[in-house]
Amino acid sequence: MSDNRVRILATYLPQFHPIPENDEWWGKGFTEWTNVGKAKPLFRGHYQPRVPADLGYYDLRLAEVRQQQADMAREYGVEGFCYWHYWFGNGKRLLERPFNEVLASGKPDFPFCLSWANHSWQDKQFSKEGTERMLIEQQYPGEADYVAHFNAVLPAFKDKRYIRVDDKPLFQIYIPLKFPEVDKFIQCWQREAKQNGLEGIHFVGQTHLEAETNLILQRGFDAVNVVRLYHFHSHHYSLPERAFIKIRRLWFKHGGIFDYSKLYKYFSDKNDSQENWYPCIIPNWDHSPRSGRRGNIFINSNPEVFKKHVKQVLEIVKGKKPDHRIVFLKSWNEWAEGNYMEPDLKFGRGYLEALKEAIDETR
Repeated sequence: MSDNRVRILATYLPQFHPIPENDEWWGKGFTEWTNVGKAKPLFRGHYQPRVPADLGYYDLRLAEVRQQQADMAREYGVEGFCYWHYWFGNGKRLLERPFNEVLASGKPDFPFCLSWANHSWQDKQFSKEGTERMLIEQQYPGEADYVAHFNAVLPAFKDKRYIRVDDKPLFQIYIPLKFPEVDKFIQCWQREAKQNGLEGIHFVGQTHLEAETNLILQRGFDAVNVVRLYHFHSHHYSLPERAFIKIRRLWFKHGGIFDYSKLYKYFSDKNDSQENWYPCIIPNWDHSPRSGRRGNIFINSNPEVFKKHVKQVLEIVKGKKPDHRIVFLKSWNEWAEGNYMEPDLKFGRGYLEALKEAIDETR
């Protein structure tokens, strides 16, 4: 890695293929595209539905698609994919097929790491009705399960493509403080890693609240990934406006409509210059394909504004040690959250080109 390079790791959703569980919960053949394709504009000028361009409505069971994604990401400056990883306890996994095939086949030859999405699934996450039916519960059965979990991902950790920090495989946990004994889990995995010939694991805890960062680090994490996506209102809106936003959300179950062109500057701050803080770059957000009017929506995002956001973040991190110049790109392909870099019919490769230009201009 060159001395001035920033490490862009793009979060990757493996939802784009059918599984029996989703067939049972949502109907035969359900994938993320189901909600993407039936999305409707909720107000004048609302960009919905979003239609994929170059890659189409792909199926991640196809090796050709996974190769095209990797080639595209590499071309525009992404170091690797950070695959969402689902382990619900007692060996229960979901959506593992695309990554397992990447691992087994050796293709694409493109770096990767894992981020454990350690949360229960409820139907309110994927439907406009807002009901609270539990689909599958996240459980933490104890040390025997922690060891089984480690052994399940050990082949990935030993793969030459696995992304490392300080010669340790990077493993992220999505909601670290909701895991009651995450410190014991980390101790277990560090022990298992060394017993299996690794230097250890580089644990990253994700959070949406800066106030949680010290708590996360105290539990044994090496770094925090701060995603300032949901708590930006206080920076830009007056007290009455914030009260109105809260009333809409809590009483009327509505999300909010926010101006990306004004908010992007608050997605990072000077704390991200610390060696163990990894910021995010966020191209856009629109949760309405999943949650309807309950979802937050950003407007006025475009490649030109996104480029300003990227350059701001890259300037903050470029003074760190090379291994720690990590920036998470949220996300590569979260289409039903309006949060993706893949080409669409409106912008084409505009966001990818903006990313590459920002990287080149910041070196």
